[in-house]
Amino acid sequence: MAKKGSVRRMDSSMPKTANKKMDLGDEMPISWKRGQEHFQRFTELIKIELEDETAMVEERWKKWSKQKLVSAGLTLFDLTSRSQGRFYGDPILVFEQADRNRMPQHRFSHGDIVLISRTRPWGEKVYEGIVLDRGPTRIRVVVNEKPKDVKKGRWRIDKGANRIAHDRMHEALISFHSTESTGGTPLRDLILGSLHDPATSAARPPEISGKKQHVQTQINPALNESQQNAVEQSLSSRLNLIQGPPGTGKTFTAVHLLKQLAHMGKGPILACAESNVAVDNLLEGLIDIGVRAVRIGKPVKVRETLRNNTLDALAEQHPLQEEIEYIKQQNDELRKNLASLKGKEKGLTHRDIKNNFKDIRNLEHDVIASLLDSAEVICSTTIGAGHHVLGDRKFPIVLIDEATQASEPSALVPIIRGCRQLILVGDHKQLPPTVISEKAEKGGLNQSLFERLNKCGIPAHMLTTQYRMHPVIREFPSARFYDNRLEDGCSANDRPTPAGLLWPDWDNPLAFIPIEGSELQEEDGSSRSNYAEAAKVLSVVKGLLETGDLTAREIGVITPYNGQVRVLSDLFQQAGGREIGGPFNGLEIKSVDGYQGREKEVIVFSTVRANESGEVGFLSDRRRLNVALTRAKRGLIIIGHPTTLRHDRTWDSWLEWVDERNLFAWHLSQD
Repeated sequence: MAKKGSVRRMDSSMPKTANKKMDLGDEMPISWKRGQEHFQRFTELIKIELEDETAMVEERWKKWSKQKLVSAGLTLFDLTSRSQGRFYGDPILVFEQADRNRMPQHRFSHGDIVLISRTRPWGEKVYEGIVLDRGPTRIRVVVNEKPKDVKKGRWRIDKGANRIAHDRMHEALISFHSTESTGGTPLRDLILGSLHDPATSAARPPEISGKKQHVQTQINPALNESQQNAVEQSLSSRLNLIQGPPGTGKTFTAVHLLKQLAHMGKGPILACAESNVAVDNLLEGLIDIGVRAVRIGKPVKVRETLRNNTLDALAEQHPLQEEIEYIKQQNDELRKNLASLKGKEKGLTHRDIKNNFKDIRNLEHDVIASLLDSAEVICSTTIGAGHHVLGDRKFPIVLIDEATQASEPSALVPIIRGCRQLILVGDHKQLPPTVISEKAEKGGLNQSLFERLNKCGIPAHMLTTQYRMHPVIREFPSARFYDNRLEDGCSANDRPTPAGLLWPDWDNPLAFIPIEGSELQEEDGSSRSNYAEAAKVLSVVKGLLETGDLTAREIGVITPYNGQVRVLSDLFQQAGGREIGGPFNGLEIKSVDGYQGREKEVIVFSTVRANESGEVGFLSDRRRLNVALTRAKRGLIIIGHPTTLRHDRTWDSWLEWVDERNLFAWHLSQD
């Protein structure tokens, strides 16, 4: 990353007339002949995304009623607060209802960025924090700065916009297109797709340290044939796409590829993913197979079992910490004596304190440098790869897992750290990057770099053996989304039919339960719910749990709409609750988008949409349907209104397939 104040020129090949305003209505190009247009387009898109996200947050604050904010789960009001120690040096605050009773249903969860204020976050000092964890009656937040009078008065917590992400993406775009900064990547023209033959160029061997690498591979025999081929191809080419359909072991393959690269002495390698959960999965896999991996980022955002591998935790255990602590104690003593000193002695003591601070900074820098230098793989989110702790470090090899969930500017943040060999792992047939702004989405921000490069003609090496789903659950997604290329790595015997439901066909644990309910639209029109379907979900889950074949933790309830998530959460709460000791302890109720990359023994899916006009909304997104249909291992139960769903072509073909296989559960429609 270029230092502040340094001059960075755009590529001189860019036309000087390209300063005209981009028309975001134009279709997003697959390849970019002019770098300036790429820079302008994405700079404008990430600006719109931040502005719309900020405006949306502020509009909620100023125009929504208190009741509406609470029912949407976006704000918690009238909270008391108290301190509760520190978390890797940062203060922990505990927020509770004044009466210590249960908190209302809300959408704050581990790792979320929150804004803490008194009453008006748009007109007073706001404190930013990160959710550490939540319970039925309290939420714990880690903050950089502890508010004054934290125990006095009442507080509110709101969801906020992520400005840091915007700033790092913008910096990455500048660096990517600059010819005179320390950042960037030799793969720039290939990534832009401006070369005559991108596929041939991508397949060229990587040039690291100015030499072509001659690879001797010793691929782990635990990998299946398609996984081994993906690893071999990635080792020998400078840009590679690995497509991993559901259950085919994308992350497993990525982890073994990273181990192979590390054992070839190619480290430290930068391994990223868009979300903290996906980075944690990479880190966990690397640790399990003995790779020295270090996690960049705030420990509060990292899974509890992995926090000892964060840079902060490792730094605390470093041998130099004793010396740092000794100098800090010296400084404390010097500061205590300052008041009693005068003249020259006082000046010399000030000098000693200043020199000690300098020594502490240098030692801390040495600690960080030694930890990063000794790591084989450094893990971070794509945005986290822009963290100042990495300084100007270069990473010739960059791997991005779940790359199809990262927007292009987000993917560029790790790439501009001198990337010479790029491996993108993902599946463009599943959910695209999440974009809040409708305008930015229409402008193309929701297309990942993986998908664009694939459209450019760079082939994606597909993993073809799936180990998750019962063969009948795999059948339709394989045919519809993957050209019938998915093979089963598990048999029907490996995935026994769950007891507790009268399946239409016991040997094929998939059921569609038709429900004649009707959808309800929320006041602001942002979400929908369906009480008839929610009641059926409760009934189905109760039945599955009665036999003792499954625990609540092994069942996942998913739905496309957050409004339905809230209705379902309330319903299960009234039926006994999901906390420890409750009958549904461990049951997860999430949106489809929150379930990408996840799996459960049984999935119960509420489709929600039921209307006379046949509108299915974003249920029509094939990728969302693909994710919904592919989370279950042993049993899949879908609840919906067939007449409405048949208005969509993909849903219609799925229902036809269900009908042909006699998997309509009409006998479960009424009870």
